[in-house]
Amino acid sequence: METADKIRELRERTGMTRKDFAMHIGIPLRTVEDWEAGRRRPPEYIPRLISYQLRYEELMKKMEEETNAGKE
Repeated sequence: METADKIRELRERTGMTRKDFAMHIGIPLRTVEDWEAGRRRPPEYIPRLISYQLRYEELMKKMEEETNAGKE
């Protein structure tokens, strides 16, 4: 999978717009747009790092939901 496709797939999985996604991961909007369009290529570790961040956030959300469900 091309880097541009991987970045787009990660963003689309979140359901975020490019602007929201860029703000969420702390990358300038123009950079995210350029990555997705294939005009620029991020370092190899960036898609992996974003993926780890999103998975971590999913895990933390799930743990929080389980904790809150246990309190009821």
